[in-house]
Amino acid sequence: MPKLYIGNKNYSSWSMRPWVLMKQAGIPFEEVKVRFDSFEANSQFKKTIGSLNPVAKVPVLVDGDLVVWDTLAIAEYLAETFPEKQLWPRAAADRARARSICAEMHSGFGNLRSLCGMNIEASLADVGARLLKENLGLQSEVDRVVQMWTDLLDAHGGPMLFGEFSNADAYFAPVGTRIKTYGLPVPPAISAYIGRVQALPGIKAWIDDALAEKDFLPFEEHYRKER
Repeated sequence: MPKLYIGNKNYSSWSMRPWVLMKQAGIPFEEVKVRFDSFEANSQFKKTIGSLNPVAKVPVLVDGDLVVWDTLAIAEYLAETFPEKQLWPRAAADRARARSICAEMHSGFGNLRSLCGMNIEASLADVGARLLKENLGLQSEVDRVVQMWTDLLDAHGGPMLFGEFSNADAYFAPVGTRIKTYGLPVPPAISAYIGRVQALPGIKAWIDDALAEKDFLPFEEHYRKER
């Protein structure tokens, strides 16, 4: 059985993506959580994950002697290994579009990712309102998410971005948690999509675990000093 190494569920958006993908798709795996004690080179986290991959970051998928790191690489490996799970959309054009938006998330949305770090347990709507006023780039990226999701939901009729649940929905699941945490204003149809995603058993399981973690990490908390 493959092992998936992840960080704290409350904070680690990159870990969330392959975990919820595998859980929702019914792919068996063993979870190995490595706590974020710090990101210094001598931290236990860096030592543990650094022994598995050269960048010393999560997530990491270990399948026998094979080690796969980077969320998008893991998603592609899983799609090839479990073709019956249909992790990418069925139509070739939709698969190309889904890969495009996942790659866009992977390399872009720097303001959203850096300013609005994933923090499932927190409620930071006041912070979100301030950030939107202070950072035009953040508003632009939220607008891009809204446009992207609206176009896809309209084209495919929902309930997920490409009709059925796919890698694309798993890849953007942490964006939904950010929108909720920071109270970022989005249209009702987008809020409804976020609600549908978060109600999926695989995504709900991650969120429930994150809420139960109760592990406050000051170096991950940019906007508060305690829970």
